[in-house]
Amino acid sequence: MASKQIAAFLTMVAVVLPSLAMATEYIVGDASGWTILYDYQAWAEDKVFHVGDKLVFQYPVGVHNVFKVDGAAFANCTVPPPDQALTSGNDTITLGSPGNKWYICGVGQHCSQFGQKLAITVEGLSPEPAPAPISSPEKPRKWKF
Repeated sequence: MASKQIAAFLTMVAVVLPSLAMATEYIVGDASGWTILYDYQAWAEDKVFHVGDKLVFQYPVGVHNVFKVDGAAFANCTVPPPDQALTSGNDTITLGSPGNKWYICGVGQHCSQFGQKLAITVEGLSPEPAPAPISSPEKPRKWKF
């Protein structure tokens, strides 16, 4: 029984670990970072986000913050309680599950008036690279003596 559990665990690790090792780290807004008057939807448009990837929100401490919100709070720029804010200026969020994800800045009117918000869709684990083709074994030679 225990050997089956160990085998299942090792199989899971063998599948998940390579995908996490291939995770991509995205600096939100690239060189502009997390700021006002930036089109984050255009930034995200050509990216494919996978479980295990990381979003890094870079901004001057005290000038911005990051809240993970639901779709309604995103649409209305509804700011959650202050204790839910990320405020380090270099906040890293690992995308842990597939689906829609929403982030806003809760400072002043940064979200509602200045568009400081990001919506993305996260897909499953990163696809593993295709294995190298296996060459077919040579036909056995028939030796004549």
